[in-house]
Amino acid sequence: MTHDAVAVHPLVSPWGRFGLYSFYIDAPEPAIVDTGIASSPAEGMAPALEAIGRRIEDVRWILLTHGHIDHVGGAHALWELTGRRARVVIHEADAPMLRSRRAHVEEYLAGRGRYLDDPEGETKVTAAADAVISGEMAPTLLVRGGESLSLGGDVTVSVHAIPGHTPGSVAYVLDGQRAVFTGDAVQVHGAANGFPGYTDPAAYRASLVRLRDEIRPRNLYLGHPYRRADGTPYGVELDEAEAREAITQSLEIEQRVAGAACRCLEAGLTQTDSPYSPFAPVAEELGYGGDPTLEPSPFFTSLDGYRRHHEQHV
Repeated sequence: MTHDAVAVHPLVSPWGRFGLYSFYIDAPEPAIVDTGIASSPAEGMAPALEAIGRRIEDVRWILLTHGHIDHVGGAHALWELTGRRARVVIHEADAPMLRSRRAHVEEYLAGRGRYLDDPEGETKVTAAADAVISGEMAPTLLVRGGESLSLGGDVTVSVHAIPGHTPGSVAYVLDGQRAVFTGDAVQVHGAANGFPGYTDPAAYRASLVRLRDEIRPRNLYLGHPYRRADGTPYGVELDEAEAREAITQSLEIEQRVAGAACRCLEAGLTQTDSPYSPFAPVAEELGYGGDPTLEPSPFFTSLDGYRRHHEQHV
């Protein structure tokens, strides 16, 4: 247990219409949670750390919340900047995304790519993986949830499996102060695309309940500024009340999406010329008007999750 609170500093790196957020844990063995894309360590993290009197080469832990491109893309570059001394941690289910650029393409083809009807889709995702992933690498440490990591002194971080957004999504919890880093596992109403994204709806729901009832963040650190029902974004650093509200809203919107998805799937999927096809009734029922083709296309990612679940249970 830690007695003096360990400071946490958000590090933001720009990427198109997104800000990519990493977090520096100012422990005796400093950690960075999530790594943005290839350019993030040099362009975003190093100057931000210098501004607070810290050095990127002193980072000893690289903690990855999940395997998506905008979270693991900078891992190899950051590891290089630490003199290859930092230990790189990821859940075993998402480790292929760190080891292999091609795994990102396979994920696209198996999921949202089935609906996007883009003949260039595979080429685009391949190009993106080549451009924004700094290097393929093996993790130092594979986790499953239940582990405790020592960041030196009396600072420990516990690892909790919170699958749903991806199979290997994890929360890292600074023990003793309930500072919780969840990456993209608390989607609320989605980020820039205005729709919550997850690959496994049942796991996502269960993980949110676990966060709310067991982990109970006193401070919650998010991977993006997720949005409330009215479209206004939260910051990426939430206090206890905001954290509870964000988790509660995430459960409420998932329930609404689930209801619309179930009705659509029970009626039978039909191909139309709607950009939301074959899930146009879901978009209509929810009043969703976002562009479903914009990466990371959470509309199709999530609806594919409901479709898989439905097909397994009919």
